[in-house]
Amino acid sequence: MKQSDYLIIGSGIAGLSLAIKAAQNSSVVLITKRTLDDCNTAKAQGGIACVSDEKDSFESHIKDTLTAGAGLCNENMVEKMVKEAPQRVKELLDWGVQFSKDEKTSSGYALGLEAAHSNRRIFHSGDMTGKEIERALIEKVRSNKDIEIFEERSAIDLIVNEEGKCVGVFVLDNAVNKVEVFAAKIIVLACGGAGKTYLYTTNPDISTGDAIAMAYRAGADIANMEFVQFHPTCLYNKVEKSFLISEAIRGESGILRLQNGEPFMKKYHPLKELASRDIISRAIDKELKNSGDEFIYLDITHKNSDFLINRFPGIYAKCKEYGIDITKDMIPVVPAAHFLCGGIKIDENGRATIKNLYAIGECACSGIHGANRLASNSLLEGLVYAHRVFEDVQSHCGQDPQSNSLSDIMGQACNDALKPFLENRNSVSQNKSDYFMKDWKAIRHLSWDYLGITRTNEGLSIALKKIEAIKREIDDNFTQTDLSVDALELRNIAAIAQLIAQSAISRKESRGAHYNADYPNILAQAQDTVIRKR
Repeated sequence: MKQSDYLIIGSGIAGLSLAIKAAQNSSVVLITKRTLDDCNTAKAQGGIACVSDEKDSFESHIKDTLTAGAGLCNENMVEKMVKEAPQRVKELLDWGVQFSKDEKTSSGYALGLEAAHSNRRIFHSGDMTGKEIERALIEKVRSNKDIEIFEERSAIDLIVNEEGKCVGVFVLDNAVNKVEVFAAKIIVLACGGAGKTYLYTTNPDISTGDAIAMAYRAGADIANMEFVQFHPTCLYNKVEKSFLISEAIRGESGILRLQNGEPFMKKYHPLKELASRDIISRAIDKELKNSGDEFIYLDITHKNSDFLINRFPGIYAKCKEYGIDITKDMIPVVPAAHFLCGGIKIDENGRATIKNLYAIGECACSGIHGANRLASNSLLEGLVYAHRVFEDVQSHCGQDPQSNSLSDIMGQACNDALKPFLENRNSVSQNKSDYFMKDWKAIRHLSWDYLGITRTNEGLSIALKKIEAIKREIDDNFTQTDLSVDALELRNIAAIAQLIAQSAISRKESRGAHYNADYPNILAQAQDTVIRKR
């Protein structure tokens, strides 16, 4: 059993920034399913929203966030996040993150504009902001001897003792398919979203909702899972199926056009291409269904070519690989599952509803994003809540009797919970079997067809019935099949799809990223959808 003060699961901006702070006076173990840089943060193109220009204001950023969130945001936490942003961005700069500069601005930085923002306030590093952030944070984490890193480790399940405290996690060593036990005074889930529940997504393969599924199985409250945000512009390509075309292109006057060249967003919203993501995604979805086309175009060819190459080097290079020169050619795009606004319900300090368990980043539901996330608020939220967890733990850690002996407190809870992972197992295998592939594809197709941009009562009912049947089969066979990453991920996306369907069925309105054609109106009373395992 590996013991530490902190156990952090996940290596995005939230997990890494917390590890750096926690290691100042505590022992830290950080585990990640693949390598440290294989995470959603590393794929982030846009940047971090932060008021810094003299023409901008905290009030404006707060208003933009609340408007995008469609009446469901935690206004108190939105205000705190926006006002903390400058300090958190300064920390990144102190840690070596290099943001794009512009001496002509009052801030000294080249601030970007993205959809639904009323001012330029996006700190970015070209269009590869996440990659730059990961570079700097990983360098700092790897150089700290008080942070012990375990890569290629997949979290299986949380260990909750007889007193209802989370005291550890069962973890699979991916290389040898061996179960390990990690124990800690503080368990922090920071392992991202669940985009791979859908057939088309901008997320990397690791995004299978592991944290949320584990927390749900352990009895934590899960909130607002119906709010799956679809990004309007994912590159349409038969080979490259998950490359995001940044919102910043629309912020720099990119125009959405039908295949006949006609711009169409003026029919849907006064802000046209700068409307929020849910509005644009539904508009594109409707136009594609009306035309029968498979994609629309994003046109930025009217901008200066040198500007485009310097501002969007990653997008320019990736599109060029597939014969698209964004300085001359329009970009074929489609909407794709992008960000989960719901997740593990947490309070203002990042605490889940299970003792000693925290959640930060995309796997958490803080109330910041409400029913629809404002662009470039996600990296900021990760930073802010990592800091809040650190401060909260500092204020009470050491007073908890658990700090005396973790192994004693785990006791029988660990022994009993370990049995399903060791008994009745066949020989291990890393390969995806026909069994895994069949159910994996079925769940992702069901999610895309019925839990997507536009939903109906009938479709939701069909999806839930079929997903529950698949999930029962998976759960019944889990202890009888090879213990592998494939088995764990399949088990988790089945749980996530079920939670999304259940949450969507319970919401009798259309709000933010959730649109039900049978309930097209928004209710006067905004309420969270909360689910706990029965």
